[in-house]
Amino acid sequence: MSTKITKAIIPVAGWGTRRLPITKIIEKSMLPVGNRPLVDYSVQELIKAGVKDIYMVISNVEPCQVREFYRDNLALNQYLIERGKEDRLALAKTLPDDVQIHYTVQDPAGKYGTAVPIALVVEEYKIDEPVLVFMGDDFIWNPEGKSAAEALLAAVEDPEDSAILGVEIEQSQVEKYGVLSAKDGKLTGVVEKPTPEEAPSNLINVSKYIMSPKLLKEIVKYVAEHDFGPMDQEYLVTDPIDSFIKDGGVMRVAPTTGEYLDGGSVEGWLHANNVVCG
Repeated sequence: MSTKITKAIIPVAGWGTRRLPITKIIEKSMLPVGNRPLVDYSVQELIKAGVKDIYMVISNVEPCQVREFYRDNLALNQYLIERGKEDRLALAKTLPDDVQIHYTVQDPAGKYGTAVPIALVVEEYKIDEPVLVFMGDDFIWNPEGKSAAEALLAAVEDPEDSAILGVEIEQSQVEKYGVLSAKDGKLTGVVEKPTPEEAPSNLINVSKYIMSPKLLKEIVKYVAEHDFGPMDQEYLVTDPIDSFIKDGGVMRVAPTTGEYLDGGSVEGWLHANNVVCG
């Protein structure tokens, strides 16, 4: 029996500088893949897995396109009704009535890195239960199999345990990624960009997790106790994960056969569109 989790964190703040100039006007997580924005693939997947509260970490830039996308557009709804296009109302509704998105603003001039938005949400909403954590500019495409959320939930039965998604790739490609090292289905570490000969596996880290309350506390502590300058280093979530494991915490490895699609580069975004629309 898999764990039931009803909360998820999705960081979507940041300038998306790798995708300039288009991200000067379109938020990276809102870049279209097929007929939907990047982030919505993760949102809809999480909803299908039973998530009811989604915590989006956004930039302090107005207007926020992510917020606008998930807000009901009453003028559009009225237009569709008046023009006899009620069949399109379902397409214009981007959230079910029983799902709520909460927004946390992250200052782009403040602390930077994958651990920061998670810590912000946990502190603001006093979260003390397991949560799913998905980044907002990529997703796993697996229409014939388990979604990333389903794979993670199936891997965890003890609410004290955490989980990390491992995506299987060709051994020759591992030196581009953080590679998972595991024993008996439990994470022992993440090896950054190893050679194919030195890689402990061909499972890569794509920053999709279940995080237990203990791990969440470790992340908050890590961000609070360090003071990295903007030119020093990022607040990487893999650092508190490493501390969590060394302190006896369990992080299950949830493998998936799905394809990792990343909108962070032009090449990755074009490939994602070809896969989804192909």
